[in-house]
Amino acid sequence: MGQIIDGVSHIDADELEQILQDAERETIVIDVREPHEYIEAHIPSVPLIPMGEIAEYADELDKNSEYVFICRSGNRSYNVARYFQELGFSNVHNYDGGMLAWDKEITSGPEKMIDEFKSMDQLKRK
Repeated sequence: MGQIIDGVSHIDADELEQILQDAERETIVIDVREPHEYIEAHIPSVPLIPMGEIAEYADELDKNSEYVFICRSGNRSYNVARYFQELGFSNVHNYDGGMLAWDKEITSGPEKMIDEFKSMDQLKRK
């Protein structure tokens, strides 16, 4: 899957689309941008937990799950992926190029903004 840059797996738009379309795959995809960026445009069904808040929920996330982090350009999501690796999450990926590289379906509005994390179910695709 993708390429490894500084120890972090990076995936491209086609790989991310395959993950999102595979109903059997339980990969958790999280947008880590700011709320105003997410409301303007985001990938349908992908939840938002801003980079500045995601550390608060790290202890409640399943270290055995697979994660893909998304941001505007790939920089913030790369830093989140590295942070999660440092915490012992072994199956994390950065979406390389971020929303700037996403040329597939988008939507707008506050669809899945996580204001308070209650369970992993909030992050699962339906």
